[in-house]
Amino acid sequence: MSQLNGFTNLVRRAVDDFGMIDEGDKIAVGLSGGKDSLVLLASLAHLRSYYPRQFELSAITLDMGFEGMDFGPLHELCHRLSVPYSCIKTDIREIVFDARQEECPCSLCSKMRRGVLNGIIAQRGINKLALGHHSDDVIETFMLSLLYEGRISCFKPLTYMSRADVWQMRPMVYADEKRVSALCESLKLPVVKNTCPQDKESRRHEVKELIASLETDYPDLRSKIFGAIKRLPLEGWEALPSERRRKSSGAAI
Repeated sequence: MSQLNGFTNLVRRAVDDFGMIDEGDKIAVGLSGGKDSLVLLASLAHLRSYYPRQFELSAITLDMGFEGMDFGPLHELCHRLSVPYSCIKTDIREIVFDARQEECPCSLCSKMRRGVLNGIIAQRGINKLALGHHSDDVIETFMLSLLYEGRISCFKPLTYMSRADVWQMRPMVYADEKRVSALCESLKLPVVKNTCPQDKESRRHEVKELIASLETDYPDLRSKIFGAIKRLPLEGWEALPSERRRKSSGAAI
């Protein structure tokens, strides 16, 4: 439990820094079954028990049609955490791989997943979607934009999706992948093996390997890139003033 407490402190810091949670929010976790979304769900369920601003929490899994993926353990986990759970069947795999036969399917697949999720939660009156991106995802996305698009860019910790009238929040941006993996293993969370044929074949995986190779000569590379994103700061990465953070967290000023 001490490990979960320490991790949830990082989550709360991001929540407070970027004003992610308001009183009465209805938050859905996009629960893929991977370690990142599982740890996010566990930490938000823990945060819900003591955070001064009350919020509702639920979890949604999109079954994209890949064979060999058993989401039953996710239902059991959500029941244990007292989190309402839905598993929605989709035809995303059929569209991306069979109908469209995309050479680089990850981008289309991501857009379709996000669109389906936004539509579902909007219909249910949920106003925020929590995604399991951690600090390594931040760094890799920054590098992807730089190398493949020639842009200095990255996703934001909190983003308003005007078409769906939904906020996307990423409460784990201060936690690195190693810490996420360690907590997932410590809590014995039920990871669902990803059977997508493109898993570990994407541009993101190439960038992950590039960063790992550069770290042999520059061991603090990740912290420097993340620090540069915060110090610039990139759009959406400027933390709230300390007074607003204290008000947001319910602390006395």
